[in-house]
This record gives sequence, C-alpha cells and structure tokens, in this order.
Amino acid sequence: MRKMFEKVEWKAFLEASRSMGYAQLPEEVDSGMLESDEFLSRFHHALLELHLEEGALVCPETGRRFPVNKGIPNMLLHEDEV
Repeated sequence: MRKMFEKVEWKAFLEASRSMGYAQLPEEVDSGMLESDEFLSRFHHALLELHLEEGALVCPETGRRFPVNKGIPNMLLHEDEV
C-alpha cells in the first residue's frame, strides 16, 4: 500500500471514493500518514475493495462519460473521436 500511495493522484482518488459513498478518507494527506494502520486500512479499502457495478466514469479533463455495466467500463471511442 505504501508504494501504491506514491502513484495515486489523491484529489481524483478522494473524489472517486466519495462519489461511491466512501467518506472515510482525509481531504489532505502526506507521507507521514503511511505510518498509521488506520489510514492504511482505509486506503486499502478504498483502493482495492470498492467496486463500481453500474454507473459511469467521467473524464475530469473532457467531461466525457464512459458507462459502466456489470462492473465493466465501456471506454471505446466513438467514430468521430478516432
């Protein structure tokens, strides 16, 4: 979990977790929090145990929505996007 933490864009991760109803992560983080078992447990839960079954993923840059059905995102481009 400690190595994964370095690779996560926290603001996007936090927003995604909260949009799925998980509000147990702090707004701001720093590497010192990696010493906390409670933080690591919450981070693990959000990263590896939350699953989106139905809904959509939204690109933060373009606003494009990618539908998710039965846990599988459809990220294929439309013909006009190729």
